[in-house]
Amino acid sequence: MNNKPYGAMQIALHWLSAIVIIWALISGSSVALLNVSVATAALVSFINVSLTTLLIPLFLLRLLLALKAAGPLPATTMDRLAAWAHRALYGVTLVVLVTGVLMMDRPINVLDWLTIPAPLVDTVLIGHFNRLHIWSCALLALLVAVHIAAVIKHQWLGRNVLARMWF
Repeated sequence: MNNKPYGAMQIALHWLSAIVIIWALISGSSVALLNVSVATAALVSFINVSLTTLLIPLFLLRLLLALKAAGPLPATTMDRLAAWAHRALYGVTLVVLVTGVLMMDRPINVLDWLTIPAPLVDTVLIGHFNRLHIWSCALLALLVAVHIAAVIKHQWLGRNVLARMWF
C-alpha cells in the first residue's frame, strides 16, 4: 500500500506554505491586536507583504497540483469532511492572498527587489478588500488550528499522517 500519495514538490510546497501562512497569521495578528511600535509594525508589514507576494505563484502551483491529483470524494463521512476541510483551506488561503494584494493602498514592495504598483486606487473598494482580508485571515487561522488539531489527534491515535506529508 502506498502511504505516500504526495510527491516531493507537493510536500515542499505544503511546508513552505505552512511556514509562510502561520508566520503571517501570527505576526500580522500580533501587530493588529497588540501595542507595538510603528517601526515593528512597519517591519512586520514589509516582511509579510514580501513573503506572501512571493508565496502567490507557489501557492497557485500547489493548488494546480492538488486539483490535478484530486479524485472523487471519499466514501466515509469523516473522510469526506476532511476532504472538504482541505478544500476550504485552499479556498480561504486563496481569498487571503488575493485580498491581501487588492487591499494595498501603496505599491507592493517585495524585499526591496521588486515593486508592483497598487492594483486599485478606489479607497472605498480598497477598504472593502481590507475588511474581507481581515475576516478571511480570521477564518484561515481557525481552519489552520483545526487542521493542526486533526493532525495531533491522528498522531495521538497512532495514525502517522505526518509520514504522508514528509520527504
